[in-house]
Amino acid sequence: MSSSLLAVENLRMHFPVREGVLMRTTAYNKAVDDVSLTISPGETLGLVGESGCGKSTLGRCIVRLYNPTSGQIRFDETDITNLTQRALLPYRQHIQMIFQDPMESLNARHSIGDILEEPLIIHKQGNAGERARRVTELLDLVGLPTRSRTRYPFEFSGGQRQRIGIARAIALRPRLIICDEPVSALDVSIQSQILNLLIQLQKEMNLAYLFIAHDLSVVKHISDRISVMYLGRIVETAESEKLYRSPAHPYTRSLISAIPVPDPKKRSPRPTLGGDVPSPINPPSGCAFHPRCPDCLPSCSGEPPDISVVASEHYVRCVLHSDSPAQTL
Repeated sequence: MSSSLLAVENLRMHFPVREGVLMRTTAYNKAVDDVSLTISPGETLGLVGESGCGKSTLGRCIVRLYNPTSGQIRFDETDITNLTQRALLPYRQHIQMIFQDPMESLNARHSIGDILEEPLIIHKQGNAGERARRVTELLDLVGLPTRSRTRYPFEFSGGQRQRIGIARAIALRPRLIICDEPVSALDVSIQSQILNLLIQLQKEMNLAYLFIAHDLSVVKHISDRISVMYLGRIVETAESEKLYRSPAHPYTRSLISAIPVPDPKKRSPRPTLGGDVPSPINPPSGCAFHPRCPDCLPSCSGEPPDISVVASEHYVRCVLHSDSPAQTL
Protein backbone atom coordinates (compact mmCIF):
# COMPACT_ATOMS: atom_id res chain seq x y z
CA MET A 1 0.00 0.00 0.00
CA SER A 2 2.90 2.35 0.68
CA SER A 3 3.72 2.76 -3.04
CA SER A 4 0.09 3.31 -4.03
CA LEU A 5 -1.17 6.71 -5.10
CA LEU A 6 -4.76 5.58 -4.50
CA ALA A 7 -5.89 2.81 -2.17
CA VAL A 8 -9.56 1.91 -1.86
CA GLU A 9 -10.37 -0.52 0.94
CA ASN A 10 -13.68 -2.35 1.49
CA LEU A 11 -15.67 0.49 -0.07
CA ARG A 12 -19.46 0.33 -0.04
CA MET A 13 -22.03 2.67 -1.55
CA HIS A 14 -25.57 1.62 -0.62
CA PHE A 15 -28.37 3.91 -1.78
CA PRO A 16 -31.57 3.79 0.31
CA VAL A 17 -34.76 2.77 -1.51
CA ARG A 18 -37.68 4.72 -0.05
CA GLU A 19 -41.36 3.92 -0.55
CA GLY A 20 -44.77 4.91 0.75
CA VAL A 21 -46.26 8.20 1.83
CA LEU A 22 -43.68 8.60 4.62
CA MET A 23 -40.82 7.65 2.25
CA ARG A 24 -39.45 5.08 4.63
CA THR A 25 -36.34 3.13 3.68
CA THR A 26 -37.45 -0.37 2.68
CA ALA A 27 -34.26 -1.65 1.04
CA TYR A 28 -30.83 -0.64 -0.20
CA ASN A 29 -29.38 -0.52 -3.68
CA LYS A 30 -25.92 -2.04 -3.18
CA ALA A 31 -24.25 -0.29 -6.10
CA VAL A 32 -20.73 -0.79 -4.70
CA ASP A 33 -20.27 -3.62 -2.22
CA ASP A 34 -16.91 -4.26 -0.54
CA VAL A 35 -14.53 -3.06 -3.28
CA SER A 36 -10.78 -2.81 -2.77
CA LEU A 37 -8.24 -1.66 -5.35
CA THR A 38 -4.95 0.22 -5.68
CA ILE A 39 -3.43 2.46 -8.35
CA SER A 40 0.25 3.40 -8.48
CA PRO A 41 1.65 6.69 -9.83
CA GLY A 42 1.65 6.71 -13.63
CA GLU A 43 -0.39 3.49 -13.83
CA THR A 44 -3.66 2.83 -15.67
CA LEU A 45 -6.12 0.49 -14.00
CA GLY A 46 -8.96 -0.53 -16.30
CA LEU A 47 -12.34 -1.22 -14.72
CA VAL A 48 -14.78 -3.19 -16.86
CA GLY A 49 -18.20 -4.76 -16.54
CA GLU A 50 -21.72 -4.62 -17.90
CA SER A 51 -23.87 -1.53 -17.50
CA GLY A 52 -25.33 -1.31 -14.01
CA CYS A 53 -22.52 -3.14 -12.22
CA GLY A 54 -21.42 -0.06 -10.22
CA LYS A 55 -18.35 1.13 -12.15
CA SER A 56 -19.37 4.78 -12.47
CA THR A 57 -20.65 4.86 -8.89
CA LEU A 58 -17.24 3.68 -7.70
CA GLY A 59 -15.53 6.41 -9.70
CA ARG A 60 -17.81 9.08 -8.27
CA CYS A 61 -17.14 7.81 -4.75
CA ILE A 62 -13.39 8.12 -5.32
CA VAL A 63 -13.70 11.78 -6.35
CA ARG A 64 -16.20 12.24 -3.49
CA LEU A 65 -19.18 13.24 -5.63
CA TYR A 66 -20.85 10.57 -3.50
CA ASN A 67 -20.17 10.05 0.20
CA PRO A 68 -19.49 6.32 0.63
CA THR A 69 -21.57 4.27 3.05
CA SER A 70 -18.46 2.64 4.52
CA GLY A 71 -14.88 1.76 3.69
CA GLN A 72 -11.81 3.88 3.15
CA ILE A 73 -10.32 5.97 0.33
CA ARG A 74 -6.67 6.86 0.78
CA PHE A 75 -4.94 9.26 -1.61
CA ASP A 76 -1.19 9.60 -1.24
CA GLU A 77 -1.40 8.03 2.23
CA THR A 78 -4.11 10.46 3.40
CA ASP A 79 -7.60 9.23 4.30
CA ILE A 80 -10.03 11.44 2.32
CA THR A 81 -13.14 9.31 2.94
CA ASN A 82 -14.84 11.64 5.40
CA LEU A 83 -13.19 14.99 4.74
CA THR A 84 -15.47 18.02 4.64
CA GLN A 85 -15.85 19.85 1.34
CA ARG A 86 -13.54 22.61 2.58
CA ALA A 87 -10.86 20.14 3.70
CA LEU A 88 -11.27 18.18 0.47
CA LEU A 89 -10.62 21.18 -1.81
CA PRO A 90 -6.79 20.82 -1.92
CA TYR A 91 -7.15 17.15 -2.93
CA ARG A 92 -9.58 17.94 -5.74
CA GLN A 93 -6.68 19.62 -7.49
CA HIS A 94 -4.97 16.22 -7.69
CA ILE A 95 -8.01 14.01 -8.45
CA GLN A 96 -10.04 14.95 -11.51
CA MET A 97 -12.70 13.24 -13.63
CA ILE A 98 -13.53 12.94 -17.33
CA PHE A 99 -17.23 12.23 -17.88
CA GLN A 100 -18.89 10.01 -20.48
CA ASP A 101 -21.02 12.74 -22.07
CA PRO A 102 -19.04 15.99 -22.41
CA MET A 103 -22.09 17.93 -23.59
CA GLU A 104 -23.81 17.22 -20.28
CA SER A 105 -20.72 18.08 -18.21
CA LEU A 106 -19.81 21.32 -20.04
CA ASN A 107 -21.75 24.47 -19.23
CA ALA A 108 -23.48 25.42 -22.50
CA ARG A 109 -23.66 29.09 -21.43
CA HIS A 110 -19.90 29.46 -20.92
CA SER A 111 -17.26 29.83 -23.59
CA ILE A 112 -14.48 27.25 -23.75
CA GLY A 113 -12.04 29.81 -22.35
CA ASP A 114 -14.27 30.38 -19.32
CA ILE A 115 -14.76 26.64 -18.81
CA LEU A 116 -11.00 25.97 -18.78
CA GLU A 117 -10.22 28.99 -16.62
CA GLU A 118 -12.83 28.20 -13.98
CA PRO A 119 -10.81 25.53 -12.07
CA LEU A 120 -7.81 27.88 -12.04
CA ILE A 121 -9.95 30.62 -10.49
CA ILE A 122 -11.46 28.27 -7.89
CA HIS A 123 -8.02 27.09 -6.79
CA LYS A 124 -6.57 30.63 -6.95
CA GLN A 125 -3.86 29.78 -9.47
CA GLY A 126 -2.21 32.71 -11.24
CA ASN A 127 -3.41 36.14 -12.27
CA ALA A 128 -5.60 36.86 -15.31
CA GLY A 129 -2.67 36.90 -17.73
CA GLU A 130 -1.20 33.65 -16.40
CA ARG A 131 -4.58 31.96 -16.53
CA ALA A 132 -5.08 33.09 -20.14
CA ARG A 133 -1.71 31.61 -21.10
CA ARG A 134 -2.60 28.36 -19.34
CA VAL A 135 -5.88 28.12 -21.28
CA THR A 136 -3.97 28.54 -24.54
CA GLU A 137 -1.50 25.88 -23.41
CA LEU A 138 -4.33 23.48 -22.56
CA LEU A 139 -5.98 23.88 -25.94
CA ASP A 140 -2.66 23.15 -27.61
CA LEU A 141 -2.10 20.05 -25.45
CA VAL A 142 -5.41 18.49 -26.55
CA GLY A 143 -5.05 19.48 -30.21
CA LEU A 144 -7.53 22.34 -30.47
CA PRO A 145 -6.83 25.77 -32.05
CA THR A 146 -6.45 28.85 -29.88
CA ARG A 147 -9.56 30.44 -31.41
CA SER A 148 -11.62 27.72 -29.68
CA ARG A 149 -11.51 29.73 -26.44
CA THR A 150 -14.20 32.15 -27.67
CA ARG A 151 -16.55 29.45 -28.93
CA TYR A 152 -19.22 27.45 -27.07
CA PRO A 153 -19.65 23.68 -26.52
CA PHE A 154 -22.48 23.27 -29.06
CA GLU A 155 -20.15 24.49 -31.83
CA PHE A 156 -17.91 21.42 -31.49
CA SER A 157 -18.22 17.76 -32.49
CA GLY A 158 -18.43 15.00 -29.89
CA GLY A 159 -14.73 14.19 -30.17
CA GLN A 160 -13.76 17.85 -29.86
CA ARG A 161 -16.00 18.28 -26.81
CA GLN A 162 -14.30 15.30 -25.19
CA ARG A 163 -10.94 16.96 -25.85
CA ILE A 164 -12.27 20.01 -24.02
CA GLY A 165 -13.34 17.76 -21.13
CA ILE A 166 -9.82 16.31 -21.03
CA ALA A 167 -8.31 19.80 -21.10
CA ARG A 168 -10.44 20.80 -18.13
CA ALA A 169 -9.42 17.65 -16.25
CA ILE A 170 -5.67 18.36 -16.68
CA ALA A 171 -5.93 22.11 -16.07
CA LEU A 172 -4.75 21.83 -12.46
CA ARG A 173 -1.99 19.31 -13.29
CA PRO A 174 -3.63 16.44 -11.37
CA ARG A 175 -1.98 13.16 -10.44
CA LEU A 176 -5.03 10.91 -10.86
CA ILE A 177 -7.88 11.11 -13.38
CA ILE A 178 -11.05 9.03 -13.24
CA CYS A 179 -12.03 8.36 -16.88
CA ASP A 180 -15.72 7.41 -16.79
CA GLU A 181 -16.32 5.74 -20.18
CA PRO A 182 -14.73 8.69 -22.02
CA VAL A 183 -14.95 7.11 -25.50
CA SER A 184 -18.14 5.01 -25.37
CA ALA A 185 -20.25 7.72 -27.05
CA LEU A 186 -17.75 8.34 -29.87
CA ASP A 187 -17.22 6.81 -33.30
CA VAL A 188 -14.58 4.09 -33.49
CA SER A 189 -12.15 6.28 -35.46
CA ILE A 190 -12.50 9.09 -32.91
CA GLN A 191 -12.14 6.63 -30.02
CA SER A 192 -8.60 5.75 -31.08
CA GLN A 193 -7.66 9.43 -31.31
CA ILE A 194 -8.91 10.13 -27.78
CA LEU A 195 -7.21 7.02 -26.39
CA ASN A 196 -3.92 8.00 -28.01
CA LEU A 197 -4.30 11.52 -26.58
CA LEU A 198 -4.81 10.10 -23.08
CA ILE A 199 -1.74 7.89 -23.46
CA GLN A 200 0.34 10.83 -24.68
CA LEU A 201 -0.76 13.05 -21.79
CA GLN A 202 -0.04 10.26 -19.32
CA LYS A 203 3.54 10.01 -20.53
CA GLU A 204 4.07 13.78 -20.49
CA MET A 205 2.44 14.42 -17.08
CA ASN A 206 2.97 11.06 -15.31
CA LEU A 207 -0.79 10.72 -14.82
CA ALA A 208 -2.51 7.78 -13.19
CA TYR A 209 -5.85 6.68 -14.65
CA LEU A 210 -8.81 4.68 -13.45
CA PHE A 211 -10.24 3.90 -16.89
CA ILE A 212 -13.88 2.80 -16.68
CA ALA A 213 -15.47 1.07 -19.68
CA HIS A 214 -17.73 -1.80 -20.67
CA ASP A 215 -15.69 -2.68 -23.76
CA LEU A 216 -12.73 -4.93 -22.98
CA SER A 217 -11.13 -4.29 -26.38
CA VAL A 218 -10.91 -0.56 -25.56
CA VAL A 219 -9.55 -1.17 -22.06
CA LYS A 220 -6.83 -3.51 -23.31
CA HIS A 221 -5.38 -0.73 -25.47
CA ILE A 222 -4.69 1.61 -22.55
CA SER A 223 -4.52 -0.40 -19.29
CA ASP A 224 -1.58 -1.81 -17.35
CA ARG A 225 -3.90 -3.85 -15.12
CA ILE A 226 -7.61 -4.64 -15.41
CA SER A 227 -10.23 -5.24 -12.73
CA VAL A 228 -13.51 -6.89 -13.70
CA MET A 229 -16.58 -5.77 -11.76
CA TYR A 230 -19.89 -7.61 -11.42
CA LEU A 231 -22.87 -6.42 -9.39
CA GLY A 232 -20.86 -4.10 -7.15
CA ARG A 233 -17.86 -6.38 -6.55
CA ILE A 234 -14.45 -6.93 -8.13
CA VAL A 235 -14.37 -10.55 -9.36
CA GLU A 236 -10.97 -10.60 -11.07
CA THR A 237 -7.83 -8.45 -11.29
CA ALA A 238 -4.74 -9.12 -13.38
CA GLU A 239 -2.21 -7.53 -15.70
CA SER A 240 -3.82 -6.63 -19.02
CA GLU A 241 -2.10 -9.25 -21.19
CA LYS A 242 -2.48 -11.95 -18.56
CA LEU A 243 -6.20 -11.33 -18.20
CA TYR A 244 -6.79 -11.69 -21.95
CA ARG A 245 -4.47 -14.67 -22.29
CA SER A 246 -5.79 -16.72 -19.35
CA PRO A 247 -8.97 -15.31 -17.73
CA ALA A 248 -9.84 -17.19 -14.55
CA HIS A 249 -13.41 -16.09 -13.80
CA PRO A 250 -16.30 -17.35 -15.99
CA TYR A 251 -17.65 -13.80 -16.20
CA THR A 252 -14.35 -12.48 -17.54
CA ARG A 253 -14.26 -15.26 -20.14
CA SER A 254 -17.78 -14.31 -21.22
CA LEU A 255 -16.84 -10.63 -21.58
CA ILE A 256 -13.83 -11.54 -23.70
CA SER A 257 -15.95 -13.80 -25.91
CA ALA A 258 -18.26 -10.83 -26.57
CA ILE A 259 -15.46 -8.82 -28.20
CA PRO A 260 -16.27 -8.59 -31.93
CA VAL A 261 -14.04 -10.65 -34.22
CA PRO A 262 -12.94 -8.64 -37.30
CA ASP A 263 -13.04 -11.71 -39.59
CA PRO A 264 -16.69 -12.69 -40.29
CA LYS A 265 -15.59 -16.25 -41.06
CA LYS A 266 -14.22 -16.74 -37.56
CA ARG A 267 -16.25 -17.28 -34.41
CA SER A 268 -15.31 -16.72 -30.81
CA PRO A 269 -14.21 -20.00 -29.16
CA ARG A 270 -16.15 -19.16 -26.01
CA PRO A 271 -19.95 -18.97 -25.59
CA THR A 272 -21.43 -15.51 -25.10
CA LEU A 273 -23.14 -14.62 -21.85
CA GLY A 274 -26.94 -14.77 -21.60
CA GLY A 275 -29.42 -13.19 -19.22
CA ASP A 276 -29.34 -9.83 -17.48
CA VAL A 277 -27.48 -8.44 -14.49
CA PRO A 278 -29.57 -9.15 -11.33
CA SER A 279 -30.93 -6.27 -9.28
CA PRO A 280 -28.42 -4.84 -6.78
CA ILE A 281 -31.39 -4.28 -4.46
CA ASN A 282 -31.96 -8.02 -4.12
CA PRO A 283 -28.74 -9.73 -5.29
CA PRO A 284 -28.45 -13.54 -5.50
CA SER A 285 -27.02 -15.39 -2.52
CA GLY A 286 -23.41 -16.55 -2.53
CA CYS A 287 -21.62 -15.64 -5.74
CA ALA A 288 -23.83 -13.06 -7.44
CA PHE A 289 -22.87 -14.44 -10.86
CA HIS A 290 -23.98 -18.03 -10.20
CA PRO A 291 -27.49 -17.75 -11.82
CA ARG A 292 -25.79 -16.94 -15.16
CA CYS A 293 -22.58 -18.92 -14.75
CA PRO A 294 -21.96 -21.81 -17.20
CA ASP A 295 -19.63 -23.45 -14.63
CA CYS A 296 -21.94 -23.09 -11.62
CA LEU A 297 -21.49 -25.54 -8.74
CA PRO A 298 -23.93 -26.23 -5.85
CA SER A 299 -21.58 -24.41 -3.46
CA CYS A 300 -21.79 -21.22 -5.55
CA SER A 301 -25.12 -20.26 -3.95
CA GLY A 302 -23.72 -20.60 -0.43
CA GLU A 303 -21.21 -18.17 1.07
CA PRO A 304 -19.69 -15.49 -1.18
CA PRO A 305 -16.22 -16.63 -2.30
CA ASP A 306 -13.07 -14.91 -1.07
CA ILE A 307 -10.42 -13.41 -3.32
CA SER A 308 -7.85 -16.07 -4.26
CA VAL A 309 -4.44 -15.87 -5.88
CA VAL A 310 -4.26 -17.87 -9.14
CA ALA A 311 -0.88 -16.53 -10.33
CA SER A 312 1.51 -13.68 -9.65
CA GLU A 313 -0.53 -10.45 -9.46
CA HIS A 314 -3.62 -12.34 -10.64
CA TYR A 315 -6.58 -12.45 -8.26
CA VAL A 316 -10.04 -13.94 -8.69
CA ARG A 317 -13.21 -14.25 -6.61
CA CYS A 318 -14.57 -17.68 -7.60
CA VAL A 319 -15.15 -21.07 -5.88
CA LEU A 320 -13.47 -22.78 -8.84
CA HIS A 321 -10.22 -21.34 -7.46
CA SER A 322 -11.04 -21.56 -3.76
CA ASP A 323 -8.17 -24.01 -3.21
CA SER A 324 -5.74 -21.21 -4.08
CA PRO A 325 -4.35 -19.10 -1.21
CA ALA A 326 -6.81 -16.46 -0.04
CA GLN A 327 -5.84 -12.84 -0.47
CA THR A 328 -7.25 -9.61 0.84
CA LEU A 329 -6.89 -6.68 -1.58
